[in-house]
Amino acid sequence: MIESTIKKGLGRGLSSLLGEAKKFENTKLSIKDLSRNKFQPRKHFSKESLEELSNSIKERGVIQPILVRPDKNSNGKYEIIAGERRWIASQNAGLHEVPVIIFDIDDVKSLEFAIVENVQRQNLNPIEEAQGYKRLIDQFNYNHDKLSQFIGKSRSYIANSLRILSLSDEILSMIEKGHLSVGHARTLIGLNNSLILAKKIIERKLSVRQAEQLTKQFKDKKFKLVNKKDPNILDLQKTLEDKIGLNVSINNKKNNTGTISFEYRNLDQLDKIINIIKNNY
Repeated sequence: MIESTIKKGLGRGLSSLLGEAKKFENTKLSIKDLSRNKFQPRKHFSKESLEELSNSIKERGVIQPILVRPDKNSNGKYEIIAGERRWIASQNAGLHEVPVIIFDIDDVKSLEFAIVENVQRQNLNPIEEAQGYKRLIDQFNYNHDKLSQFIGKSRSYIANSLRILSLSDEILSMIEKGHLSVGHARTLIGLNNSLILAKKIIERKLSVRQAEQLTKQFKDKKFKLVNKKDPNILDLQKTLEDKIGLNVSINNKKNNTGTISFEYRNLDQLDKIINIIKNNY
């Protein structure tokens, strides 16, 4: 009865994994005898949701057992396969033991359990999800097709998810903290100046469509964004701006050739630039 209830609660993906498990046993274990899954893709837990779950556990107990497997490195101890959030909330609720289901499964199945449970319940942020997929590919010989069939997502979804990991750690941190959406992040993939643009997107509070328009020009070879300018060039640029009251851009190449651009916004400003040149040359 418990087995059928668990299968129904976990969904089709985890249900199929349960059927493949070598051993099945339900019991209660001390919270101290459990440890987190070393393959757990989820790194961040919402304090608010943990508090809500903890309050629920105080009132009704742990309704859905935690899935565990024997810890190979410590006799009498168990590693959590799925249900780490319930384990943490149970500790916060003051429980000393929790209901568990013990499985005899290998590392591959342990990672599969952890990923499928979190993906099905939408518990992972985009970075954790992508890192989970990457681990299955790098360590357990999965490919995009096998992942697609197993997770229940399209092949293009898997590919797009993994592409996010090509961005810098700073940008990935922005996504994890919720400062940058996945839609925004996708517009930055493949750009040398992605971090600068990411900061601009956040500062200007751009929509995904606006971010696409901003980054589009930098995907065209005709446009280049200068990462750093020589301090002397910047100083000269500022001096000119102070003198004429207009925006000035100096692009100096390695061979000391380049261009000077003056920005004007109306005909009066254009006349001002022309008169300065005429009066001095």
